[in-house]
Amino acid sequence: MTDQIVDLPAAEGPQPLQRRRTFSHSVGFRRSVVLVALALLWQIAADLTANPLLLPSFTQTAAALWDALLHENLATAVIASLCVLLKGYLIALGLAIVLVSLAIANIFVREALLTLTAMFNPLPAIALLPLAMLWFGLGETSLIFVLVHSVLWPFALATFTGFQSVPETHRLVGRNYGLTGPRYVGYILIPSAMPSIISGLKIGWAFAWRTLIAAELVFGVSSSQGGLGWFIFRNRNELFTDKVFAGLVSVILIGLVVEFGLFRALESATVRRWGTQT
Repeated sequence: MTDQIVDLPAAEGPQPLQRRRTFSHSVGFRRSVVLVALALLWQIAADLTANPLLLPSFTQTAAALWDALLHENLATAVIASLCVLLKGYLIALGLAIVLVSLAIANIFVREALLTLTAMFNPLPAIALLPLAMLWFGLGETSLIFVLVHSVLWPFALATFTGFQSVPETHRLVGRNYGLTGPRYVGYILIPSAMPSIISGLKIGWAFAWRTLIAAELVFGVSSSQGGLGWFIFRNRNELFTDKVFAGLVSVILIGLVVEFGLFRALESATVRRWGTQT
């Protein structure tokens, strides 16, 4: 009796990793098409307007952006803005984590957090800028104050909601394995709440970025210094509309890099890898 080798049919269709790569490439292609279409519409609208002072074209803005990077302080302004933003962002995240941790452990702190969130989350951070200038003067501290306010409450609310939404089955699994304290939080609560945590990070980043640019516009008026917001304000006063648009494009590009670069990488390393988000 001889052994026979049976050829099994090859698996049809792409494997899961290949499907993810194919999907990623297709998503990137579609987004590129959207960006190109927007650039074309912008160029057509500018050509029809025929008034660079009101609406510079896409090509004029691109040239102004390149010139500002090479010969003006646009790169320095961007770095200065990002440094201030990261300080306020990280401080807010640290405070939010402490508040949420205490809220999970104590019902009184929980009610206090929910009450404070309901009070301050709808309050625009830029509305606190006059008070910040009165309390801390014209400087980085005032900017950090309004940034902390813009990030703290939405991130704390999203994180707390994520922890509260952890399925009971996940909690039971952790208890059955004898997980307690930090191990229970690290292995059960955080992975289950990670989609809400990442959502809070995104919302906090968007609020902080908008607040910073608006605050720098005001600080530019007051103290003749600032980052990217001041760059936009100064060129608006000098009627360099193409450079104003170049500053706005810089804001958008940084937002795209953070959203589709950093946060997408974080999602791929966590919730997509764990299968909790498609």
